[in-house]
Amino acid sequence: MGGCKEGFKITEEIIALDNLKAKVFKYITYKKRTANEVRQKFAGENQDLLEDVIEYFKEQNYINEEEYIERSINEFLSLKSLSIKEISYKLSAKGVDRHALDKYICDNKEKLLEYEINSAKKLIEKNLGKKDVKDIKKYLFQKGYMSESISIAIEHLDI
Repeated sequence: MGGCKEGFKITEEIIALDNLKAKVFKYITYKKRTANEVRQKFAGENQDLLEDVIEYFKEQNYINEEEYIERSINEFLSLKSLSIKEISYKLSAKGVDRHALDKYICDNKEKLLEYEINSAKKLIEKNLGKKDVKDIKKYLFQKGYMSESISIAIEHLDI
């Protein structure tokens, strides 16, 4: 293999690194991913090279746990009725950094509590004709809703 400058040679490792960067780049630009998702997708690759590629994309801000958490939670808030615990579980399953997730939840506790109460209200209203209040409470509790959120939601619905 030739080189571009005297003393510089393109090695197999440089080619492998470049190819892996290209594959990972395509994967993370199609949809935002966590570092853990990248590790899982490319588990068959050279792990040392993969860690270098992940670090490179973190430095370039293509892989950013905090942004991923914020974007995902905002998506959940606008599209679904979930408890804070369910949101946390879904993101943990994606492999997000637990410390970053806990920090986000603590920093946005009021907004998330309000969301959880409103989600509980929606689920109560949806199930009210089908189940009694006791069963609805049990259902919400099993889904991870805090008892405080369930009580507030029931109070606001005047049941």
